[in-house]
Formats: sequence, C-alpha cells, structure tokens
Amino acid sequence: MRFASLGSGSKGNATLIEVDETCVLLDCGFTLAETERRLSLLECPPESISAILVTHEHGDHSAGVGRLSRKYRLPVWLTVGTYHACKDNDFAATHFIDTLTAFEIPPLHVQPFPVPHDAREPCQFVFSNGTHRLGVLTDVGSITPCIIEHLNGVDALLLECNYDDAQLKSGSYPYGLKKRVAGNYGHLDNQQSRHILDRIDTQNLQHLVGMHVSEKNNQTDQVMKVLSSVNSARSIDIRIATQESGFFWKKIL
Repeated sequence: MRFASLGSGSKGNATLIEVDETCVLLDCGFTLAETERRLSLLECPPESISAILVTHEHGDHSAGVGRLSRKYRLPVWLTVGTYHACKDNDFAATHFIDTLTAFEIPPLHVQPFPVPHDAREPCQFVFSNGTHRLGVLTDVGSITPCIIEHLNGVDALLLECNYDDAQLKSGSYPYGLKKRVAGNYGHLDNQQSRHILDRIDTQNLQHLVGMHVSEKNNQTDQVMKVLSSVNSARSIDIRIATQESGFFWKKIL
C-alpha cells in the first residue's frame, strides 16, 4: 500500500492511494492540464486511476473532478450533498456514499466518516488493504469523537495543520475570513492537530504528513514541531505536503 500527493493547500488538493493494481485519486482541485502534469511527475498515467473520491465541493478539492472523469471515463464516489453542491457534476459514472458506511474498490477497503466543515455533506476517509490503514483528515473545523475513533491506530496519517492561531489573528485576512477559518466548521490549527495526535493511538504510525498548510497563516517549523511531538513505538517518517509538488510516493510496510 502506498500513497502520494499532487499538491496540498488552498490552491488545489489531490492525493493518490494505491493497492496492487488499484489506484484512487482523492479530490482533484487542479485544472485538467495541471492534474495531468502533476500525475506525470508521480509516474501515474491518468488511465491507471480506478476511481476519484471527493471529500467536499469546495473548488480547491473538486474543480478538476468533472473534466478528469469525463476524459478518462473515471467513476466518481461522493456523498449526495457533495454531488448536488459541485459546480461540475457531469461525471462519467457516479456512486453515492453514506458517510458512515464502508465500501470496496477492490482490493481497497474505504471507510468514510463525517466531519464538521462549511460544506454540504463533507467527509474524510480511512483506506485499508486489510493489513494497514491510512487516515486522511483535512478541511475540518473541530474535533469530534467520530474523528478520533476512525483515526485511532492508523499506520499512516495525512493530517491538516492549516494555521497558527496567533498568526491568523494578526494577519492580513479580512475579519470575516478569519472568523470562518478559525470557526468550528473551518480548518484545524496547529494546536488542534496536536490534540488529535495526543488522543489517538499512534504506536503503529509509520508516516505522518502535515497537510493543507496555509502559506499566509502558518510556518513550516511550527508544523514540524507539532508533528514531531507524536509518541510512537517506531521511527516515523514526518514531512509536510507542499502546494507546489505535494510529496512523492510513500509506502506503508
């Protein structure tokens, strides 16, 4: 089981998860041409993608889904609420998911779970090959018991560290945007991300990646300090996904 990122941040998000011959793309917030370029850098032909999963309708996660789906005849999995809220939902094929019901894209097992975010019916995911589990958590405004339950004991975690609270408050964002980002349906700040790491079982954790890091309201050294605080029985590969190039393939052993 391996995973990679095409890019992560307010200008576009997309993540690849691969098990054997099955490769799924989680979100696609880039133009078609940019998505194809970034897939090429990851040595992943678009024709090799099995499906696209969408967490929510915001443009930095969904803007490229429709065109990619139509060009390469890729099925799309998303909630009913996200489907109706997407500006372009003319997909090659559509599969609706329930936020608490697992499904299979064989041999990949996919467990969605609901999250608090200012979108129609947002969710995040845990992916499994039957042996290892990869958790993804971005675009979340507050921590719920459901989040902790689903991320508990994962082998790899892609965790939002969007902003530093003090930096956001003193920064250039308009008041309304600051309120949205810091609200219960906005994004996770560094301390909330640390709180999640403190509450889940991290003993099996092999990879920990800081995601959706704000270019204006955070600092990479602060994010690395949060991620490096994790307690684990094994050595952990810790990194930050960039907006420009995400990160190259990482394997869960």
